[in-house]
Amino acid sequence: MPEKIAISAEIKASGDQVWNCYTKPEHIVNWNFASDDWHCPKAENNLTIGGEYSVFMEAKDGSFGFNLKATYTHVKLGESFIFEMADGRNVSFEILDVHGLTRVEIVFDAESQNPLELQRQGWQAILDNFKKYTESQSF
Repeated sequence: MPEKIAISAEIKASGDQVWNCYTKPEHIVNWNFASDDWHCPKAENNLTIGGEYSVFMEAKDGSFGFNLKATYTHVKLGESFIFEMADGRNVSFEILDVHGLTRVEIVFDAESQNPLELQRQGWQAILDNFKKYTESQSF
């Protein structure tokens, strides 16, 4: 069993706004990268059980890029989902109302190639980028 890593962020936006920014491809391409020298030029999302989540992330200089594909195994619209990545690892996403903020909690199965702390930092950087993007939107 892979070790699980948990990350979270509290966002100044409604649950609906957070859900839409996290799941709609036109938003995903604006935040789904860990640093400014990367980008996410393509995203597709079929948010149904058995549906596919697919994003392409790439270094802006074109030196490296990769596809992340996953299949949804649980979807509770507006609240939570679980998807299984192509390598069999699971990712769960949940939003909660916490004192007028929306808390995003993500738990993912660690992979075995990189140190746990490096994985946690990378995923947290993406979530922090998501928070910054979402809070910058005018709803």
